[in-house]
Order: sequence, then structure tokens, then C-alpha cells
Amino acid sequence: MKIRKTYLQDEEVKVFIYENKKEETFVIAVPFVEWSISFTYDEAGETLIERLISSLSHSRLNSETAAEMAQRIYQWTREM
Repeated sequence: MKIRKTYLQDEEVKVFIYENKKEETFVIAVPFVEWSISFTYDEAGETLIERLISSLSHSRLNSETAAEMAQRIYQWTREM
């Protein structure tokens, strides 16, 4: 599991990234906004980013912040 730190709403928050290589999936959790999601390696590009934005928008984040966070999560998971 990787733990990344980022800023949301002027607060430093932790983002937990779990990679299951055997099942080729990721589980992402952001306790600060009570949000989590899982997705497979096959999900990629704009489709995944749109799914992340949509899901994050239903948490306590506005659409602009959700889009920024989705981009960060996408980048972090592609680095792993």
C-alpha cells in the first residue's frame, strides 16, 4: 500500500492506494472525504478519469477539486 499526501480544501490529507497485482486492481481511499473506489488495470484514460470525477463529486468535493484529485489519482496509479 502506498500513502500519498495532498492538499484538499487547504488541509493536508492522506490518499491510500492499494494495488492487488494478482487481481490487477487498485483500491483508493480518501478518509478525509469518506470516499473510496476500486478499478482494474484495464480501465484507463478518459473513461477512468471521468468515473473518478463523477464519484468524487458525490463526496464533499466541488467539481473543480474533484477533477484535480482525479488527475492526481490517475497519475499515481499509472506510476505504480
